Amino acid sequence: MERSRAEIAGSAADALEAFARTEAASCGALVGFDGFIDTIARVVDRRRSLAPGDFDAIADIPAFGARVASAAGRSSNVEIAVTERRFGGNGPLLAGAMGQLGARVTYIGCVGREDDARALDPIFEPFAARCHAVHSIAPPGLTDALEFSDGKVMLGKPANVQRPTWEVLRARFGLDGVREMVRGTRVVGIVNWVMMVGVEGIWRGLIDDVLSGMERDAAQRRVFLDLCDPAKRTDEDIARAIGLIRELDAVCPVTLGLNLAESERIARVAGAEPFDDSHNAALGTAVRATAESIRAAMGIECVVVHPRQGAAAADASGASAWFDGPFTSAPKLSTGAGDHFNGGFAFAQCGGLGLEECLAAACGVSGAYVRDAQSPTAERLCAFLRDLPGPD
Repeated sequence: MERSRAEIAGSAADALEAFARTEAASCGALVGFDGFIDTIARVVDRRRSLAPGDFDAIADIPAFGARVASAAGRSSNVEIAVTERRFGGNGPLLAGAMGQLGARVTYIGCVGREDDARALDPIFEPFAARCHAVHSIAPPGLTDALEFSDGKVMLGKPANVQRPTWEVLRARFGLDGVREMVRGTRVVGIVNWVMMVGVEGIWRGLIDDVLSGMERDAAQRRVFLDLCDPAKRTDEDIARAIGLIRELDAVCPVTLGLNLAESERIARVAGAEPFDDSHNAALGTAVRATAESIRAAMGIECVVVHPRQGAAAADASGASAWFDGPFTSAPKLSTGAGDHFNGGFAFAQCGGLGLEECLAAACGVSGAYVRDAQSPTAERLCAFLRDLPGPD
């Protein structure tokens, strides 16, 4: 019998509450390897005065695009009004979300000072407080995150995040040290393949030197991957990455997280059926079919596809599901919403939740985050799920 949205969310809350109370503190997660300092900003449309906050912001991305396009052949001065500087990067945001929920997180990545790469940059201190251990191996990249009502435009400066490589990890921790960190985990999270030249080498090192020597089902260990927006990478790059992901899944079950645009590109390269809502199918039905098709084409354990309105997933057991998320058209903060979704899904998988409950948990983490502009605790998440808002 099909369960209602409220029943699934309530079931997820009950399971997460029990997990947080009994096991989460011993649930190890190893996450890496990027790190950014995010400057959160609005784009000024028209000023009422020169007082710092006395302006009307450009409302949405099409309006911003029109403003930029109108400068062709003329040039233009676009004012960026900074609202906040905070730690960022796909890895720290995912790891921070899991740590705030109660997981025992070890983070390795670009979170160091410019003058001393091994010393933590002070802006990452709130992040480090959520983690069991943080190891810095490079300074962070920089991102200007321009926020609009319908999304965000990320202007990245990723030079520093090219430093993490398999050779750097082996030199810093030793092969036995890396193996020991992985051995104590239920999830290994690796993100931002798109920006980081060293990620494929890290995948290869884990396949050949670490995971292949461990029992596949030990501690129900999983790998969680988020490639991030592959628009700027070639089809050849993506095909090579897909091949490595298949190899990785052969030694440890892989969950691949994708937003809707990412799923369309991956589907095309993998030979899967891309998202198609041209036949008046419900959004959930179409996204669920996309997740099923990509998972089958790649032959991996689990694929998750999350548009803003909800999320779908499919796994190797043949199960698939869609969950209507608590979408809001007026978020306090949207930068990091996808990473929080991923953190919630990975945390729920660590807790052994079913596919529908994992989707509810992930949507709940993201939904609470965009409303509160901060990562939810397990207590906040469970309360949010039990009184889950409907979509705007």
